[in-house]
Amino acid sequence: MKTRSLPFLACIGTALVLGGCASFSADAGLSPASATANAAIHQQVTKITGDEEEERARARVATLLRQPLKAETSLEIALLRNKGLQAAFNDLGVSEAQFVHESLPPSPQFSISRLAGEGDVEVVRQIAVSLFALATLPARTAIARESYSAAQWRAAEQVLALAADVRRQYYVAVAANAQAAYLQRSVASAGLSADLARKLGEAGSLNRLEQARSGAFFTEMSAQLADARLQAQAERERLTRLMGLWGKEIAFKLPDDLPPLPKSIVSPKAIEAKALTERVDLKAGKYDLTALAANYGLTNATRFVSDITLAYQDDNEWAGNVGGAVLGTEYNNKLIRHGFDVSFTIPIYDFGETDVRRAREAYMAAAHRLAQRAIDVRSQVREAYLRYRGKFDLARYYANNVLPLRKIILDETTLQLNGMLSDATQLIVDGQMRNANHVSAINTRRDFFLAEVELTTAIYGGNTYDASSPRLVAAGAVTGNAPAN
Repeated sequence: MKTRSLPFLACIGTALVLGGCASFSADAGLSPASATANAAIHQQVTKITGDEEEERARARVATLLRQPLKAETSLEIALLRNKGLQAAFNDLGVSEAQFVHESLPPSPQFSISRLAGEGDVEVVRQIAVSLFALATLPARTAIARESYSAAQWRAAEQVLALAADVRRQYYVAVAANAQAAYLQRSVASAGLSADLARKLGEAGSLNRLEQARSGAFFTEMSAQLADARLQAQAERERLTRLMGLWGKEIAFKLPDDLPPLPKSIVSPKAIEAKALTERVDLKAGKYDLTALAANYGLTNATRFVSDITLAYQDDNEWAGNVGGAVLGTEYNNKLIRHGFDVSFTIPIYDFGETDVRRAREAYMAAAHRLAQRAIDVRSQVREAYLRYRGKFDLARYYANNVLPLRKIILDETTLQLNGMLSDATQLIVDGQMRNANHVSAINTRRDFFLAEVELTTAIYGGNTYDASSPRLVAAGAVTGNAPAN
């Protein structure tokens, strides 16, 4: 019996040799995501797989929340606490498991049948293995490896997408906070002016019209402050969701103003070439294309035979007296036969042409999409830099020119009002203009940081938003290019 088992054992041995079984990676396949996060956003990614890692993440987040949030700390918190990102890492784990499964040799199929009647008993035992799956195992493993690599770069894209969303929302929330803080100071100043106008009116030095205008300016500013506070709270909640915070953690502090503008900005040299080499969606597309090309070659090579199954059979037959007692003891004759059974399917109607044509068209479609994507990337990075450069110049212009002039005008108007050379109406008008300019200055600085996020996204990848579709972000009908959430 040992000699008769050798053919089947040889088949199994061949399967193991050809398989080259893959194994699970130590980092759960996150090496591309880790490298990209380190290069693009200078952060580390962590997959939370147990209670110990969850506790360490909570402790780190608690430490970060003790101080007013910065853009970098809010991003680190999101990478640790956002459950959507952790779900993306779990999806990558599913892809890795699928890859390892595809690298395994085909499992043998065991069957046994027994037929009895009129004194005869026949027992057939069979072990079958798919020769087609065995022969194509190296090619199928290579295809699965390319598909898994594409999934790894898509996980990296998920990291960059979350990072872009968090950074955008951070700057939007802080800008809304800054507008509310500025309007609060303006309301306090307007309240003092209204109180002074009332006292001057009581002394007969200011008519009722001017008193009413001062009072109206104060009430209008108070309404704008209420709206600005509401907007700031809403933007804060959006940031809270992105960071994955809840419970006591939502009591974090945001700064009252945006960071100062940098003294210099990045150079546009070679940014297109950098984007073409660093974009994670292009890398994923290349792996997808390689997998399709390999699949096309496999389909073309196996077009005439779609499956071959090799079965080893052991047929034992007993014949003898009808109603024999115990199997193998009361039978006159015993017949033992061994052999092989080979079956295969031939696509006689089209000889595999439909499969080949389908694979070829799928490959060409993917190739054209990838080429168009590369064209889009070059354009996106040029547009992102144009906006980045322009927003920097505009924010600096407001800071260096518009706001100083408005301060001079308001100060001079106040002096003239104190000297009875000007009326309160002019002071109110100048105050309104200064408020509008100050809010615009906050928005231009915010828009620069948003443009900086978009430039990073254009170079490395992640989700983008349409900057031509602004969302209301400030009181007094002041709008900006903040992303919709």
